[in-house]
Amino acid sequence: MSDQKPTRREYGARTTSRLQGNEHWWPDQLNLNILHQKHPDASPFGADFSYAEAFSQLDVDELCADLDALMTDSQDWWPADWGHYGPFFIRMSWHAAGTYRALDGRGGGGTGAQRFAPLNSWPDNGNLDKARRLLWPIKRKYGEKISWADLLVLAGNRALETMGFRTFGFGYGRADIWAPEDDIYWGPETEWLATNDERYTGSWEDGSRVLDNPLAAVQMGLIYVNPEGPNGVPDAMKSAQDVRETFARMGMNDRETVALTVGGHTFGKMHGNGSPDAVGDAPEGAKIHQQGFGWANTNETGLGEYTVTSGLEGAWTPTPTKWDNSYLNTIFAHQWEVKKSPAGANQWQPVEVKEGYWVPDAHVEGKKNPPVMNTADMAMITDPTYLEIAKDFHQNPDKLADEFARAWYKLLHRDMGPRARYLGPQVPDEELIWQDPVPDHQGPLVNDQQIATLKQQIADSGLTAKQLVSTAWASACTYRQTDHRGGANGARIRLEPQTGWDINQRSGVFEVIDKLEQIKDASDANISLADMIVLGGSVGVEMAAKAAGHNVTVPFTPGRTDATQEMTEVDTIAYLEPRHDAFRNYMQPQATSIPAEHLMVDRAFMLNLSVPQMTALLGGMRAIGVNVGDNDDGILTDRPGQLTNDFFVNLIDMGTVWEPLDESEERFEGRTRKTGEKKWTATRVDLVYGSNSQLRAIAEEYAANGGEERMIDRFVKGWVKVMENDRFDLHR
Repeated sequence: MSDQKPTRREYGARTTSRLQGNEHWWPDQLNLNILHQKHPDASPFGADFSYAEAFSQLDVDELCADLDALMTDSQDWWPADWGHYGPFFIRMSWHAAGTYRALDGRGGGGTGAQRFAPLNSWPDNGNLDKARRLLWPIKRKYGEKISWADLLVLAGNRALETMGFRTFGFGYGRADIWAPEDDIYWGPETEWLATNDERYTGSWEDGSRVLDNPLAAVQMGLIYVNPEGPNGVPDAMKSAQDVRETFARMGMNDRETVALTVGGHTFGKMHGNGSPDAVGDAPEGAKIHQQGFGWANTNETGLGEYTVTSGLEGAWTPTPTKWDNSYLNTIFAHQWEVKKSPAGANQWQPVEVKEGYWVPDAHVEGKKNPPVMNTADMAMITDPTYLEIAKDFHQNPDKLADEFARAWYKLLHRDMGPRARYLGPQVPDEELIWQDPVPDHQGPLVNDQQIATLKQQIADSGLTAKQLVSTAWASACTYRQTDHRGGANGARIRLEPQTGWDINQRSGVFEVIDKLEQIKDASDANISLADMIVLGGSVGVEMAAKAAGHNVTVPFTPGRTDATQEMTEVDTIAYLEPRHDAFRNYMQPQATSIPAEHLMVDRAFMLNLSVPQMTALLGGMRAIGVNVGDNDDGILTDRPGQLTNDFFVNLIDMGTVWEPLDESEERFEGRTRKTGEKKWTATRVDLVYGSNSQLRAIAEEYAANGGEERMIDRFVKGWVKVMENDRFDLHR
């Protein structure tokens, strides 16, 4: 054996990515990292930092004036096209917000995630690292008063204003994250821009081609569609299908889609004036001395007129830094044909450029270029529905301006949730249905004496702890922190589409809601049904704890109001339906191929729970018996209805042997080790608390002597968090 000491390089190699982590050795192991992302010391501002408080000290007018001045302050290191950075910032803002997908609420610009991998290195985000660096002097000036998340989307909004467009408004309030959101599933491919259609099922030929859920982009590394056409093929009709599906998954209808395409492409140009082989690695793969700059271009100066980004080259209109109707004028005035860009990409140019439509070069004085469209642009005049809308906008420019303003506002704010989360003086007065509005509270809040009376009436109503807990959970657990939608406020559980959801039908919640409404109506207290449902859950938890010998008071803060059906966007609320809920041992048949325990972690993340809170809530709800459909799986107690630690005590009891009931290994049977007598049945989400080393460590603490009180404390804290996730008036 050699006694030679390892070199510095060898030591370094052992502390970098060459060292294999647990995921390498056990790729199927449950990963709990998603629940640890909000560590209080993760932020450089500290655990007590409030972005809302810091923002309140910001001079918004001064900030906007600084941004406006930046638009035309062209830098030698990255010169502005036509002397104006506006189109560049529009693209940056669009790409920050455009990753949003309605199916699971992930993506969007609400966290400043474009600063981190993988987004900062997606091919579709080429050269946006320069846009963010251009903003650095402004971020440096204002520091913690303006988040990167707000700044990245505000820049595009201000860009539109400086080029003559009046926006709908702007809401601040996006707080930054400080690590990549590496839990987001962006697709199955292992290479950028893969053309194997791995994320699709079905075929073009029979019209059955469907993008896998919850994805919204057509290829790995794209924000939405391939501008050259599906897999780079310039087929406008097929491109229209891609555009329609992916924009719908961003929450946009056909009119919003056309408005965004026309309005966004009124400004700026595409960049592909050179060989793509001259372009270097993306930021995450760049050399250390490049200091986070990616896509270094060795063709001539590599910037200005030699810039290569998408590979397409040219501007859409002859007035690329001005709001006007020139995009539609241009596209309708010409016959178009497919050409190759200098980078070899497929793009569309006029067969013959008509007078008045030549585009002044962005950098070379006196040079004129033909206008250019991409295949997604051509879809706007090829697809019959898009064509009809485009003609309407062409004939009615004021209508285009209004619908683009609203669609752009929606694009930038869709992942922010209700308007109550918005900050600043530029928030418009009009509240929109996609913001899930609820009425303002009218009159005095219900007082402590009235709450105590209502709680006693609920306890005396004959409703069980199980019924009350199940109903409150059903109302609140729709919340998802990815886009701040769902939750108990508004009592939308009594409205479509939630009244038709399988999980609500089978849970028997509507009988409970009717009883709570009767108690409410008979009272003189000024309280909403939404508050009554949550208050009922508090009573249920207290009843279950008392039955186990514990006196517990569950904190309750009134102030919720009841939404109407007219305030409810049925189509997108439908995305909130729980097709799986580990806390109630519910899984729709063929809901997904993802193992149930992984879905449990995902739902806990959506509910903003910590690992100890998730563990306590699941074990406590099993003890209370809150399963959908009254099945006994995971009810590892002889005294259901009581808030005990029995689930953990009996799960990790060495006297029990577990075996799968069938080859699927979804349900299991626990038998006494000595006699073989059947004791329990359980699911994967139950047994993972004994098999996963991290979860077992917590389960053991809850099962130990004195652990029941600890478990109940974490249960109550987690319960209140779930009930108040959507109370944006209480927290930001």
